[in-house]
Amino acid sequence: MASSSNSSVYVLIGATGGIGSAVAHRLADNGAHLVLGARTEADVHALADDTGGEAVPLDATEFDAVQDIVSHAVDTYGRLDGIANFAGSILLKPAHLTSVDEYREQVRLNLDTAFNTVKAASRPLMRNGGSIVLMTSAVARTGLKNHEAIAAAKSGVTGLVRAAAATYANRGVRVNAVAPGLVGGEGEFKSKMSAQILSSEAGRKQSEQMHALGRVGTPEDVAPAVTWLLDPETDWVTGQVIGVDGGLGTVRTG
Repeated sequence: MASSSNSSVYVLIGATGGIGSAVAHRLADNGAHLVLGARTEADVHALADDTGGEAVPLDATEFDAVQDIVSHAVDTYGRLDGIANFAGSILLKPAHLTSVDEYREQVRLNLDTAFNTVKAASRPLMRNGGSIVLMTSAVARTGLKNHEAIAAAKSGVTGLVRAAAATYANRGVRVNAVAPGLVGGEGEFKSKMSAQILSSEAGRKQSEQMHALGRVGTPEDVAPAVTWLLDPETDWVTGQVIGVDGGLGTVRTG
């Protein structure tokens, strides 16, 4: 049954990661209705409890699962105002040491989930307009060694953003992406994907030195850009990839 509330309705895919959780809390603080999807049932229910959202366990690599969560949001609230996909992964290996299965997994987790998001959300968003936000990466902007598989997958997301922005512009659907650098964080919004890279002092120091601003990012650094792109007030922004990366994608200080 459709809700009569005028609050914005957002679906967040891969919501329980550091950035997704930070975005969920920001949107909840603004009074939005949230439908939260993630693979780990306990984590997505905990986030829903914290934000007043609704938990939908799912595997975002499966199109039908993404379609189902979008349909559920529309059936429950009567509309959809925006969707963001935070599902992804990190693999640091040179191409010759990357197995075919590892490469395909990077594409599956990063590019397939993004395409599924656009495919599932575009039709309901065409009714009244709205926003799709995807996550790419600074490594799709600049060449970094040992990033071949993840750079290929995230570059695909960038191409997807621009094509979809062109396709749906005349229906009021905006499609944009945020390209973070390496994101760590602590406590509630700690990023799980970067944990292994940042687990050693040497790894953290090297990662900090790669960023012009001299530190690894936090989910709280990235979340404002995502919420800004979801906001209806940014309805003249589409086809953009916004770097929130400490300068990693574009700046060298040495």
